Amino acid sequence: MGLQHSPTASESSHRAAWPSLRVADWTETRDTLHMWTQIVGKLRLAHAPMVNHWWQVTLYVTPRGLTTSSVPYGDGAFDAEFDFVDHRLVIRSSEGASRDVALEPKSVATFYAETMQALGALGIQAAFQRRPNEVEPSIPFAEDEQHRSYDATAAHLFWRQLLQANRLLGRFRAEFVGKVSPVHFFWGAMDLASTRFSGRAAPTHPGGAPNCGDWVMVEGYSRELSSCGFWPGGGAEGAFYSYAYPEPDGFAAHPVRPDGAYYSTENGQFLLPYETVRTARDPDHALMEFLHTTYEAAADLGDWDRATLESDPRRWDRTASRADQ
Repeated sequence: MGLQHSPTASESSHRAAWPSLRVADWTETRDTLHMWTQIVGKLRLAHAPMVNHWWQVTLYVTPRGLTTSSVPYGDGAFDAEFDFVDHRLVIRSSEGASRDVALEPKSVATFYAETMQALGALGIQAAFQRRPNEVEPSIPFAEDEQHRSYDATAAHLFWRQLLQANRLLGRFRAEFVGKVSPVHFFWGAMDLASTRFSGRAAPTHPGGAPNCGDWVMVEGYSRELSSCGFWPGGGAEGAFYSYAYPEPDGFAAHPVRPDGAYYSTENGQFLLPYETVRTARDPDHALMEFLHTTYEAAADLGDWDRATLESDPRRWDRTASRADQ
C-alpha cells in the first residue's frame, strides 16, 4: 500500500481560500445578480469615456465585492460597489453623500427602481438602454419580476472565487509588457477576464451575441488577442477559460496543462473546471499552468513576437535589493 499524502499547512491554507460553490446550487441567485450587475455596469457605460475594446464599461474586484471604480460625472465623480460582505450596493458621490441599496431577495424591477431612486437622491442622472445585453430573453429591467433570488451565502462565496481568480490573473498579467487589459469583470457575459494582444489587427468579428449589436463585438475583437478568465458557469463549480482570436491553425490540438484542462469544440476555447483547481495539491500552480500553456498555444502558433511582448515582473528586484544594502 502506498503512502498517502498529508496536506501541509500551506496546502491546507490554499485550499481553504478556494471555496466550493456548485453552479446548480445558486443558479437563480447568479441569474438575478447578473441582471443587477448589468444595471450598475450600464451606469458606468453611460458616463465613462470610450476606451478601446469597451474597457471603460467593466467592474473590478475589491476587498468586499465588485466596483465600478470612479466614474466621471459633471465636475466630479461617483462610484458604485456591490458589497458582498455586508450585502448592499453602496453608491458614493464626490459631493460627500452616499446611498445604499440592500442586496436581498427582490426582483430585478425592484432593485432597478431602488437604484435609480438612490442615484436621483445623489443628483446623478443616467441615460442607458434599460434592458440587458448578451442574454435571451432580454427582459426590460423595470418589468423583470422573474429574477428575484438572492442567497447571501452564495453571493459571498462567488466573490471569494473572484478574489482568487483576480489574484492569479493579475500575476499572469504582470508578465506581459505589450498591450494587455486590466483584470476586469464584464457584466455582459458575467465573467472575469484579462486579454493580451499581439499588436496586429484582427479580421472583422462576425458578431452574433444575443441582444448585442455586431458592432460591439467588432470593437471588442478588433485586434489579435489571447484572452483568459473565469466564468461562473460550465463545469460543476464554474470554469476557467482561454481562447484566441483569430484562432491559429492547430490551436485546439495544442497540448495544455494541468490534467483536466481540455479544448471545448462547443465553446471554441480551452476550459479548466474550477473544481479541478480547487482540489489540486497546489491550486495556484495548477491555474498558472493553464494560463501559461494556453497562452503559449496562441502566441507560438500565431507567431507572436514573444521576446518583445513578455518580461519578468521581478526584473528590478535584484537591483532594488542591492540599493537597500
